[in-house]
Amino acid sequence: MTKILTALGAIAKAEIGYREGKSNGRWNNAQKFSKEVPGLEWSDYQAWCATFVSWVALKAGAADLFPRTASCWAGVQWFKRAGRFSEYPAIGAQVFFGSGGGSHTGLVYAYDADYIYTYEGNTNGNGSAEGDGVYAKKRARRDAYTYGYGYPDLPGGVSADPKAAKFGYKVAATAKLPAPAKPKPKYEPFPGSAFFKGKPKSSIVTALGKRLVAVGCSAYKSGPGPQWSDADKASYAKWQRKCGYTGADADGWPGKSSWDKLKVPKV
Repeated sequence: MTKILTALGAIAKAEIGYREGKSNGRWNNAQKFSKEVPGLEWSDYQAWCATFVSWVALKAGAADLFPRTASCWAGVQWFKRAGRFSEYPAIGAQVFFGSGGGSHTGLVYAYDADYIYTYEGNTNGNGSAEGDGVYAKKRARRDAYTYGYGYPDLPGGVSADPKAAKFGYKVAATAKLPAPAKPKPKYEPFPGSAFFKGKPKSSIVTALGKRLVAVGCSAYKSGPGPQWSDADKASYAKWQRKCGYTGADADGWPGKSSWDKLKVPKV
């Protein structure tokens, strides 16, 4: 699946738990999304489920692939004019609910034979008519309330529509967005004290030495380099003392706590 589809899911999911404002003890539709979508600033304090989808699309770099509107009905018409509306779910599709699709909307992140799984703004967790925030929802595909789906014009799309090819999508009976790739660690994880006691020759040792120099704890006459040496141990002991360790706790052998504080770059 495309990076944009993955981004849509990740951005929408990150908003779960967001709640709109309150006035006199009641939810009032005041939220951050309207003011962050050019052209929809006026829609603050209005029903904001469609605005939320427009905001997610904008943040994901897909603003031109979704309708920019605060109206669910207008969103349905936008997709229909583009010939990209279906009664079947698709990953990353904008789902519309209610008569003519004009009541509510959200984004599909997964579906199976019976249910769609969505991220939705201006809804709730208790089934009442009053929305209050962003939630992940599970809804019946064939419920009369589920009207249909607008498909963004993206390569690599996956849909339950038997005629998915006309949208440039592939057919799949069930599908879900892949989890976003975990970012690579910024710092080198602690390799363990035994690693250093084995007197290793490693780029990790070089990176460690450079950090010790950077924090003013150098005992090097030359280097640092990849071979663990007494100079590395003496330099690390300086770092331990700088961290407040004394005696046997400042013996020059790296420990996890002092290592984590040093922030040795990932090699």
